[in-house]
Amino acid sequence: MLPALTLVLGGAASGKSQWAESLILNSGLSPVYLATCRIWDDEMQAKVDLHTARRGTEWVTVDASNGVAAGLASATKDQSVLLDCATMWLTNLMMDEADVIAGQTALLNALNACAAPVVVVTNEVGQGIVPENALARRFREAQGRLNIALAAQADTVWHVLAGLPQLRKGDAP
Repeated sequence: MLPALTLVLGGAASGKSQWAESLILNSGLSPVYLATCRIWDDEMQAKVDLHTARRGTEWVTVDASNGVAAGLASATKDQSVLLDCATMWLTNLMMDEADVIAGQTALLNALNACAAPVVVVTNEVGQGIVPENALARRFREAQGRLNIALAAQADTVWHVLAGLPQLRKGDAP
């Protein structure tokens, strides 16, 4: 049984999305995928296509690139929701020049109010070099603050490294 909120974090291409998908599929509930990615180029489209093919047809996919809160509000208790990913959601917010603090507060409130258990995927971006430009540094700081807030609110936190999930908080299913 999934707790109300599970956070799965790791680096890019670490296997975190696949791990998160397995948590959802093993919940016994109807799987819902909240997709936050905007398609900026052919490379991003290819990544989205790969994720979509891997998930298969049993998933209900909801485009939540501009409406994560609405997607969470529409979930029912017989579903389990995968929000993939908080990093792309934050990117959208910053590219739209929206209020990041207000957006983060709204996201945390929507996660708390969601009727379904939710698994959130996010990237750990603070273990690399200091970015050379101001926007990238602001993003890294905002992502770090978001990850801290998500981890604090989550019942369970997993860190995936090279496809290996490590429990950081809570109990294993």
